Amino acid sequence: MKATGIVRRVDDLGRIVIPKEIRRTLKIREGDPLEIYTEKDGGVIFRKYSPMGDLQDFAAQICDSIGSNTGRIAAVSDRDSIIALSGAPKRELMDKPNSQELDRLMEQRKNYRYVSGGEMIKATEASDKYHLGVAAPILCQGDLMGCVMLLMGENDSPLAESDQKLAQTVAGFLGKQMES
Repeated sequence: MKATGIVRRVDDLGRIVIPKEIRRTLKIREGDPLEIYTEKDGGVIFRKYSPMGDLQDFAAQICDSIGSNTGRIAAVSDRDSIIALSGAPKRELMDKPNSQELDRLMEQRKNYRYVSGGEMIKATEASDKYHLGVAAPILCQGDLMGCVMLLMGENDSPLAESDQKLAQTVAGFLGKQMES
């Protein structure tokens, strides 16, 4: 555990304020759920809770299926990082933070498809090697949960409209799974 040097007091309702610097660093937004863990030595750990984490194994199976049937790189991210991947080395993309451009795209809740000559959007901050071919936001009862993506390597040709429809279908399906 890393000490920050920041101390906060608990108020009379049992609340503490998470400092702005820490919220910014960990990308904790207003309304984000946090999981609370306790340690044997009396420590308390707060972790961002990702509802998509509950579907991580399922998302990995979907990515494997898409990858094997289309030959494309398939990925699913939550609001912070890629949680499932097929068709690319996991060490390069898995659990890596979403790019700022991907975050902005997801916040708009719009589908995306790369067009030749257009701006290339990186999937993660960690790699310039892969960018979005298509992306579809995962919505659950109107809330943004993540994104389904088909990625392109540096020399790949743009993806077709059918690839975009596939990503939208999978995103819709994952959103419905989270509702139940």
